[in-house]
Amino acid sequence: MRVAFTTLGCKVNQYETENLSELFAADGFEVVDPSDFADVYVINSCTVTASGDKKTRQLLRRLKKQNPAAVAALTGCFPQAFPDAAEAISEADVITGSSNRGDVLPAVKEALAAGKRVVRILPHERGEKFEHMSVTGLRGRTRAFVKIEDGCDRYCSYCIIPKARGPVRSKPLNEIREELSALAENGYREVVLVGVNLSSYGKEIGLRLIDAVQAACRTEGIRRVRLGSLEPELLTAEDIRAMAAEEKFCPQFHLSLQSGCDKTLREMNRHYDSAEYARIVSDIRAAFENPSITTDVMVGFAGETEADFEESLAFVQKIGFAKVHVFSYSRRPGTSADKRSGQVPSSVKEERSRRMIEATDATRKQFLLGQLGKTEEVLVETTKSPLGYEGFTKNYTPVYVNCDPALCGNVVKMRLEAVLEGHCIGTLL
Repeated sequence: MRVAFTTLGCKVNQYETENLSELFAADGFEVVDPSDFADVYVINSCTVTASGDKKTRQLLRRLKKQNPAAVAALTGCFPQAFPDAAEAISEADVITGSSNRGDVLPAVKEALAAGKRVVRILPHERGEKFEHMSVTGLRGRTRAFVKIEDGCDRYCSYCIIPKARGPVRSKPLNEIREELSALAENGYREVVLVGVNLSSYGKEIGLRLIDAVQAACRTEGIRRVRLGSLEPELLTAEDIRAMAAEEKFCPQFHLSLQSGCDKTLREMNRHYDSAEYARIVSDIRAAFENPSITTDVMVGFAGETEADFEESLAFVQKIGFAKVHVFSYSRRPGTSADKRSGQVPSSVKEERSRRMIEATDATRKQFLLGQLGKTEEVLVETTKSPLGYEGFTKNYTPVYVNCDPALCGNVVKMRLEAVLEGHCIGTLL
């Protein structure tokens, strides 16, 4: 039996898909590329935006056309948040949620054996434990993601994720250490700790994120440790100093902003204001040499005026982010923001998105130019382009370098000489 996996959404989803693929492979399935003919197609879905739901539906239709006899399995956040909508998708032969992702394999085997549809979505519950899962690596990548946290209790007014992912729950430190040791033995030198609300790691088991960071940094064989997206106000000055003391820790911080306008932040039910955010950025830049700060910015939130947008734009420019993911507000049924008046027209969202992208492209270029002349350690990836192999510095500056393919997966020193196509050009030393 041949099985193909497709992941939509975040790094947590990528990790969970890898876990599923390893489970299927251990059961005798041959894992193939989604473009190949397969007997089973598994889609791990995202529901952060309405476009994510649309992509899921389109993908299911396309894969069923590719092989009408195949079993198509839908799992993840979309069916968990919107079970009725998911069940209405006729192309999905198996449907499970994010709460019982481990049921995908037995449900697929049941559908194959009985020739019937299997829908099995379990609700999240207070007090539920972190689902035990691990991976031995990530196909085609030189760095590994390690999921250490799930769930969110922040309840931002625009966000459906608390419904899709349930309460905060954390991976025990001993399991983190065991998984990292296994990854090191398999040749991985860099790991990224990820979670749905990573900053909340350990709150229900008497731990904090810094505990997981220190455990990772002190794992033999691991040379670099990164963090996924963070809620900024949960990152204390003490935590920042403790991270800076860890030699293996990479000074790259993705601090979710959403808006630089204080009025909009309050209406989003974010738990900080622009002054606190700026202070946290300042603390990072004081503690680390040459860190990078990246973020997400939403435009066109319900009730956002032109003045609100201009305030957000000015703040983003002032911070000088290394990279910004700009996206338009997407209404999600079941959230309080969906019921708000003052919904911004799509044409206005598009225009504000264009202006924000233009401004953040400029700060991105300034960041890259600021890296020139530096000597950096670069983890060389397997991705090849006409400009060379891609690699990343400790602060996640992307670098192109012409080198021997044998260096892929290794950390090598190089000098950053130029900026081209959103990358620095590196010369081996």
